[in-house]
Amino acid sequence: MNLENIFQTIEINVENKKLNDLRILHLSDLHINKKTSNEKIINLVEFCNTLDFDFCVITGDIIDTKVKFIKEQLCVLNKLKNRVFYISGNHDLFYGLEDLKKELQNFIFMDNKTFMINHKNENIYISGLPDRFSKFFKIKREDEKIKDYLKQSPSIFISHQPKDYKIATKSNASLFLCGHTHGGQIYPFHYFVKLVQPFLAGLFYRKNTAIYVNKGVGTWGINFRYKANAEITILKLISKTVE
Repeated sequence: MNLENIFQTIEINVENKKLNDLRILHLSDLHINKKTSNEKIINLVEFCNTLDFDFCVITGDIIDTKVKFIKEQLCVLNKLKNRVFYISGNHDLFYGLEDLKKELQNFIFMDNKTFMINHKNENIYISGLPDRFSKFFKIKREDEKIKDYLKQSPSIFISHQPKDYKIATKSNASLFLCGHTHGGQIYPFHYFVKLVQPFLAGLFYRKNTAIYVNKGVGTWGINFRYKANAEITILKLISKTVE
């Protein structure tokens, strides 16, 4: 895969001036499995580390097999530069979230957590929630606590599934980042995705919140995409009125 072909920069309008010119590297759905070569992850990390961004967000489904089979690949991934924030996806939960956390010591785990960063002498709050499947793994989603944090301005909400967008809009979060859908991965499966998710892929605005749904880097099931290209995306925030 030529990573240049899947790289893009997306400008996002946000109402809060404190977020102006913030650059976020957004990755999602890597689905690293036994067939994922070290070379593939090395190329991904080396490419991303040439980019200009303030921090990285990975919105779930990093793994697609038991961690013991992909420790070398995760060691390479752990070399992404700058701060890297991530939350759980349904596949991470299924294959072993605790084991994954042990391997990603350089990353900041954000399930049920809020982290404050400084951007041009302004405080920005990033909050995350576990995937919606967490209830099947006896992991509580602390929605109300996260909503309270998101009401601090400006705030960014990260979660795996687009279904969580109302948490962002009701809390007046400036930005919501998610993944999960793969953009449908193979046309015409996007029609089925649209039946269960409010957004398929790309940029949307609801109330005062900008929403970005990342199609992901990897694949699930079969290693193939059609009319749903993988993506590596820099999100450049611009202070303008959200319409």
